[in-house]
Amino acid sequence: MLDMAELHWWQLVGLFLLQLGCILLAAQVFGRLARYIGQPRVVGEMIAGIALGPSLLGWYLPELQQAIFIPETRSWLYFGAQLGVGLYMFLVGLEFNTRLFRQQAQSALTVSLAGMLVPFGVAALLALWLLPMPGLFAPGISYANAALFLGAAIAITAFPMLARIIYERGLAGTKLGTLALAAGAIDDAAAWLILALVLASFGGGSGLLIKALLGGSLYAWLMLTKMRLWLQPLADRVALTEQLAVWQFVLILLLFALSAWSMDFVGLHAVFGGFLLGVAMPRGTLVSVLQRRLEKPVLLLLLPMFFTYSGLNTRLDVLGASGLWLVTLAVLVCSILAKFVACWAAARLKGADNPTALAIGALMNARGLMELIIINIALSYGVIEQGLFSMLVVMAIVTTLMAAPLFQLVYGRHQQEKRA
Repeated sequence: MLDMAELHWWQLVGLFLLQLGCILLAAQVFGRLARYIGQPRVVGEMIAGIALGPSLLGWYLPELQQAIFIPETRSWLYFGAQLGVGLYMFLVGLEFNTRLFRQQAQSALTVSLAGMLVPFGVAALLALWLLPMPGLFAPGISYANAALFLGAAIAITAFPMLARIIYERGLAGTKLGTLALAAGAIDDAAAWLILALVLASFGGGSGLLIKALLGGSLYAWLMLTKMRLWLQPLADRVALTEQLAVWQFVLILLLFALSAWSMDFVGLHAVFGGFLLGVAMPRGTLVSVLQRRLEKPVLLLLLPMFFTYSGLNTRLDVLGASGLWLVTLAVLVCSILAKFVACWAAARLKGADNPTALAIGALMNARGLMELIIINIALSYGVIEQGLFSMLVVMAIVTTLMAAPLFQLVYGRHQQEKRA
């Protein structure tokens, strides 16, 4: 192995570029394999991140893995990962359909409430069981914070993946599509809010909590009521030329940086700022141009960096060594049943037929990248420890793998019959 004490900055740069090459190659290979077996590309990229970490490459070739992914460049990878997540949440905000949200608000609220209340109830019981176990939650964390975080982790939905399945299946304008998208949006907003409360209150006292609540609420109000009006002249100019000038693109990136910093300043996480700015952007040509500019670098490079950073923090061997695999299985089963049954029952209560209700339960049960984001934030803030982090990575991957096949199983034939 290399003697790290003798490495110069240009050698560190070379190693970092080697890391990027490995990340890009692994993401492409695993992403294509995922598409080949009928899974979304993001599933393969999530698994690629774990494969490059200590759970696979580090298990079979530990010296090679440690020689490539050295601790000295971990902060560089972290920076790229955080930038990728922030820009990804900005893209999610750009795709957020506020009109669709308003149209299905009442029915979606019922499904969403069920999809939150039942998982939070299950989380409250699981927290009683998990809190005394070593290596899961931070020492000294309160039961309330542990239960709230676990509830958010169980209740969250992979909203971007849900949207892609709906659009790929041609269901965007149907009752199923609008209901699932609106309910998923409410679920994610609530989960992020709960996470923000946990982060603000964890070890920060009431002062920081009040600062986060007031600052976050004021900033959200500003972005959702004023920012779109302020940016409308820019959007009109872009619509006329159908191009985004360099200075216009730089201005939006500056707004993104300021928005992310503002949320971090009040005690919340920077990703909230990126998402709020995306929601506030005037719809039309501006959004389309921004998506074309940002999607490739974010999805092809920066997000795989985030998956790899998550993979480097994931140690599946900890689950085996600590005898936590059965605990992981129990948490996984309880989480899946809580979310699926609750959303199915609520959809039936609002008049949906059984295949549609089952499809909503299947779609809402996927956690995907959104789960990875919140558990990485919780790990960085010291809310959870390595054991629970690895358990929830398993839940993110398994529930994401389940989503498309389960949707096809419960709704595919019904959809074909309706088209016939």
